[in-house]
Amino acid sequence: MQAQMLAPAAVLVAWSLVMLFWMAFTRLPAMSKGGGLKNAKPGGRGQDLEGVIPDRINWKAHNYAHLMEQPTVFYAAVVIIAIMGPGALDPVFAWIYVAIRIVHSIWQATVNIVSVRFLLFLLSTLALICLAWRAVALTLFADPTLL
Repeated sequence: MQAQMLAPAAVLVAWSLVMLFWMAFTRLPAMSKGGGLKNAKPGGRGQDLEGVIPDRINWKAHNYAHLMEQPTVFYAAVVIIAIMGPGALDPVFAWIYVAIRIVHSIWQATVNIVSVRFLLFLLSTLALICLAWRAVALTLFADPTLL
């Protein structure tokens, strides 16, 4: 059961690397076209590319940054649940979270209509709330029968 609980986290780690490469393989050519790499200021950051390269290119970087934010809470909850002993629904909520985050990534990197992106974020957050509650219930209350 622990492997079943950790598998969604491993998939999200792998997906984050997919987004990293997608970002790099679209940003680097866009920067090269305008001489961006040669003319980059020392110590420049990704945010400095806003308005320099097309927004559609930057969307991948925005999503990669998002994958380094809220999913850190997901990873912590998943590890806590895996250590304490997951219930039958815990892996389901973990897979729901990961599936929606992957759809969110693809949406943000390609279409990026914010209202849909927000709905996807909200749905994934609801799954994360379920996981966070389980992590609290399993540890603070030390009672796995709690939701």
